[in-house]
Amino acid sequence: MNLGLGFQEAKPDFQTSSKLKEGAYGMPDKMVYGLGKVHDKVTASHPLEESERNYAAMQDATQMTVLRNTQGLHAPLRLTMERRAAQQVGRLPFLPSSNLQLEVLRGDDVTLDFNDVLNTPDFKESLYMPHAVIERNLGLL
Repeated sequence: MNLGLGFQEAKPDFQTSSKLKEGAYGMPDKMVYGLGKVHDKVTASHPLEESERNYAAMQDATQMTVLRNTQGLHAPLRLTMERRAAQQVGRLPFLPSSNLQLEVLRGDDVTLDFNDVLNTPDFKESLYMPHAVIERNLGLL
């Protein structure tokens, strides 16, 4: 069955660089031009990677649209206002923030994911001295 759609050739998302600057022996001079980054050359990724990266934002947008259609404009405005207020809750700089209020507003308090198990403040690599951190924030150091 032909739908009149032409086949698309798969094109790589990376570009091969044939303009290597060669040294005296015909090889790229790493001491002069540095080591090349593979990430700059290869950016091909799986099509679902972008979808997974934007999943939370799309869920929030869908939730706001449903709230606006069912309850009116005040519901998404109120929820957005509460989320922004929850993000601005201040703590002392050396204390870890749990963001519990924000998790409750987003509905993340009933889910268990990677950050709940392996990203706890107990495993934090750097512990700071409280007095030094506050003095630095106040500009005394």
